[in-house]
Amino acid sequence: MSGTDAASGAWLRIALVQMCAGRDVEANVAAVEHQIRDAGRQGARYVLTPEVTTLMETDRERMLAAAQVEAESVALARFRSLARDLGLYLHIGSMAVRLSADRLANRSFLIRPDGEIAARYDKIHMFDITLGNGEVYEESRSYAPGGEAVVVQMPWGRLGLTICYDLRFPQLFRALAQAGAGIIAVPAAFTRTTGEAHWHALLRARAIEAQCFILAAAQGGHHETGRQTFGHSLVVSPWGEILAEAGVEPSVTVCDLDLARIQQVRDLVPSLRHDRPFEITVVAGGNADDRSGVAR
Repeated sequence: MSGTDAASGAWLRIALVQMCAGRDVEANVAAVEHQIRDAGRQGARYVLTPEVTTLMETDRERMLAAAQVEAESVALARFRSLARDLGLYLHIGSMAVRLSADRLANRSFLIRPDGEIAARYDKIHMFDITLGNGEVYEESRSYAPGGEAVVVQMPWGRLGLTICYDLRFPQLFRALAQAGAGIIAVPAAFTRTTGEAHWHALLRARAIEAQCFILAAAQGGHHETGRQTFGHSLVVSPWGEILAEAGVEPSVTVCDLDLARIQQVRDLVPSLRHDRPFEITVVAGGNADDRSGVAR
């Protein structure tokens, strides 16, 4: 089934590109172009790639050297040409864009079928984490956080934009849904450690809470830098059902979305309309000197 406008059939064919990006921008762009063309041949009208599509790099100096300002980005120009050539909406999950000599943006680009950029989104929440296995990530060292959430009016409805670590902030997803988003994109590069523990649970929870389709295109595999990402690109329905799932290897996952399902779920459980104001009160639950129930 090929995609049609919501008003004339309520179906949309989408594709998630899963890749294992390396340290060579040109090689990454060539590889993902092949996958995007495959998605186009399968009838996808909207194609989403993962976070850091053009470069997976842990060395700050190499990353800064490889990044270009948006206006001069050879990769972005190639993606715009590709969207125009295939006549589809191409959503580059994110790529590093130079803001200054020592600062980048982790920026998502939604490109229209005519090759023009419909929307940009800079990742809001920075992944500054030390995992129990010794892995350390300090995204804010190189990237400037964004400060604006983005919802895009598409031919078939509204699309909310997020990137990876944003997934752990449900207030963002609720705000996007209450701004009219019925689909939310989550391009990601989850570590294997956090992915094994939380990927499925978080994506299903965000879909249920926001009553949206969640489209999560992921990096997957063992990268040149030594980093391991979880893969398992997912499509989740507004009811929390997993509609499609990739493995760990590079792949193209195509899925048909029944867009009527969004309103069906929201009518069944109208929780997005049930927010109530409240205050938080912290009360004393016992004597501070009473430690009888505390393990020693």
